[in-house]
Amino acid sequence: MKPRDDATEVTAAGIARLTGVGRAAVSNWRRRHGDFPKPVGGTETSPSFALADVERWLRAQGKLVQVPLRERVWQQLAGHPAGPVTALLHTGCALLLIRDRPPAWLALAAVSDERLARLLPGELEDVVTARLGTRRERAVRVPGPTELLPSAPLLRAVAELAAELGAQQTYEFLLGRQTDANPRQYTLTPPGPAALMAELAGPAPTVLDPACGTGALLRAVPQRPGRHLYGQDSAPELAALTALRLALHSDASVRTMAADTLRADAYDDRRADAVLCHPPFNDRNWGHDELAYDARWEYGFPARAESELAWVQHALARLVDGGTAVLLMPPAAASRRSGRRIRADLLRRGALRAVIALPVGAAPPYNLPLHIWVLRRPGPATRPAPELLLVEAAGVLAADGRDRQPWSAVRDAVLDAWHHFDRHGTAEERPGLARSVPVLELLDDEVDLAPARRLPPATTGGDAPELASVRESLGEALRRAADLTPPLAPKDPAGTPHPPVTTVGELARAGALTLHTGTGAGSAGTPVLTDHDVLTGGAPSGAALDGTPDDTVVRTEPGDVVVPVFGGGAAALVVDEATAGAALGRGLTLLRPDPAALDPWFLAGFLRGTAGHRRASSYASTAARLDVRRLQLPRLPLAGQRAYSERFRELAAFEDALRLVGRLGERLVRGMHDGLTEDALPPE
Repeated sequence: MKPRDDATEVTAAGIARLTGVGRAAVSNWRRRHGDFPKPVGGTETSPSFALADVERWLRAQGKLVQVPLRERVWQQLAGHPAGPVTALLHTGCALLLIRDRPPAWLALAAVSDERLARLLPGELEDVVTARLGTRRERAVRVPGPTELLPSAPLLRAVAELAAELGAQQTYEFLLGRQTDANPRQYTLTPPGPAALMAELAGPAPTVLDPACGTGALLRAVPQRPGRHLYGQDSAPELAALTALRLALHSDASVRTMAADTLRADAYDDRRADAVLCHPPFNDRNWGHDELAYDARWEYGFPARAESELAWVQHALARLVDGGTAVLLMPPAAASRRSGRRIRADLLRRGALRAVIALPVGAAPPYNLPLHIWVLRRPGPATRPAPELLLVEAAGVLAADGRDRQPWSAVRDAVLDAWHHFDRHGTAEERPGLARSVPVLELLDDEVDLAPARRLPPATTGGDAPELASVRESLGEALRRAADLTPPLAPKDPAGTPHPPVTTVGELARAGALTLHTGTGAGSAGTPVLTDHDVLTGGAPSGAALDGTPDDTVVRTEPGDVVVPVFGGGAAALVVDEATAGAALGRGLTLLRPDPAALDPWFLAGFLRGTAGHRRASSYASTAARLDVRRLQLPRLPLAGQRAYSERFRELAAFEDALRLVGRLGERLVRGMHDGLTEDALPPE
């Protein structure tokens, strides 16, 4: 039976996204065309329209040929009358049925929406109970017939998308769209740090995340037979979304609960082999006044400002003897005076095993070099460990002078140091990177565990021969930058008529290019091109972690143009052989021009224009988002694009040379300072 989607509403912003124009164009259509669909909801300043009516009008006007299935499903979900989160929960339950019991879904899909809504709850209850446990032991509540009726058209469309992408990838796509559209509502742990934390925890049969959010850490746990995953979050909708996401991702036993972990732990009688946690930072309302005599504070009662140390002790309390906890921590937790007594007791009893400093930007908040703490619950016969591993993975220059190593190199360096230390209880000193420090050396008045303050600098930092080599390279780079300085051609006094302009959206509708949105998905170990790589001109530095089928991953190809959509900076990268084959990261849009119609350097050059970015950007209080479809460029034949293309290539080469000069100059200055302060260089 044909789905009834008249109830799906779309805003002016959604219409603009469907057609590749700006919101101003949609407003013009409403004013100029008397037959434009009338609002069916929303407010006077932000009306919403029936998606089916809008589609019919756009097709009649020749402004739309076919709405992509992904976009249709997303618009239906975003415009759900009960809100997108409720729609995601209904969708996840249905996808679980579609994946695990396809014949049952096919039988239900053949009936009317009303009958589907009446029959579906029973089927959903069976499949949800089988995968996520009884009602008392799970966060997912199966919706009733009245709740499901408005979702019926959406669920039919979701089933169609699942037939194309698979149930897991359909849910990942919709959940990713929701988190991208509402970044302030979710604290996300990126795939790279999540996978590293799971690897540091080791092959644990039972894993608990007491602050699971959308489930990134538990999803990073490698799939193995007999694995049990437990999650908890104070937000009921997040606990439910995590359960559905994990159930669709693997066949592990999944249980999640909605409860305030510190005040009313739902798993106070359970012990796990491993705990993974990205706790809320700087939370003054964590329960300090109510929990003064809680049995979990074995290492000391945390101060009100030390919520993170409360989470550390909660994680240890939920471990079996010898179990491992891995927590993502703010750097201040390693050195605040109010937490020194607890840190000291963690060291004395051998519970804290490693503190690892990550590069700036590895995880939110992106302006801080976050730490990973690795802890192990001591057993009754456990002897306190005499040493603590400290790793400084932030700010390490790659061999070719790039700003920092790609994430895979950071991961390898951290795991290499940890595995050696975990096996032998000590590690060889690696200046600037890792050192195992005697616990007695740390038990001073400060108990400062920040790795950078305990590690010797890299031996080459102030070494005269090394600095001489850097100085020579800097001189060569300066000469090359001077040679590449672009000349300024005189302007024709008579003036040249301006060619007509077009937009990226119009070029996409004409078939001159295709647009793709980055998700960061890919098979495990696939390099991911990130927005940082585009902005700095670096090689792909991210890493994918899930087993996404290759035919659903957006991979870069030579000649593609990649543009960041967040942050307000004007940047565009033309993909070459060195960056080809990487998966496209979140926050990036890829434009793939038809070589018979568009030169990629011509396209990238005009996409970087400051005035164009101002016209195509929308602003929140603290962030800017670029609508790539609204960016303008001249409408020129391919032959007319060549001159622009050559100049833009020259500018790109000059920019690369300036980047290299900056990196080498910074390296020389830092090395000189280190050499002078460490007495490796004479002041003369």
